[in-house]
Amino acid sequence: MTYPNTLIFVDLASDDPEATGKFYADVFGWTNEGRPAGEYHRLVPGGNFLTADGSESPTGNLHIGISNSNNQRPHPNPDGIGPRPLARGAAKARIWVLVSDDDSAEAILERATSRGATELWRNHYWKEFNGYNAAFEDPWGNEIVMWIKAGEEPEVPANFTRE
Repeated sequence: MTYPNTLIFVDLASDDPEATGKFYADVFGWTNEGRPAGEYHRLVPGGNFLTADGSESPTGNLHIGISNSNNQRPHPNPDGIGPRPLARGAAKARIWVLVSDDDSAEAILERATSRGATELWRNHYWKEFNGYNAAFEDPWGNEIVMWIKAGEEPEVPANFTRE
């Protein structure tokens, strides 16, 4: 078998990359890097993927980009393309974030909604992948689903919805 094509980056669309970068730095504690500031931002969670025994692997956690919907780069046209409307209320790509044992979906939802996000749901269990989840839409229309591992024999709380 040949080596597979691999995912290297996902961009969130925003008409204000600087404000979006600050939002995610405040909500998740990620580093917000302007590359250059206001035009494109990179969010860096820090740390490395964990191995099965819980120790850090040599592989760093993935980064997320924030592209400017008013002129998305890179593009072969020197003038760029845009502006493009933000996706709100429509089907779109979703970003899934594994919630750290040092945080909680409830705390993240509170930080996000206090900064203008809209809560989509909380307290849901998805049996197919054995995890609890909650979601919000950021002020720019991007949907974030938070994932919490349920463990070997999960006890799903009675107030949780489930599939």
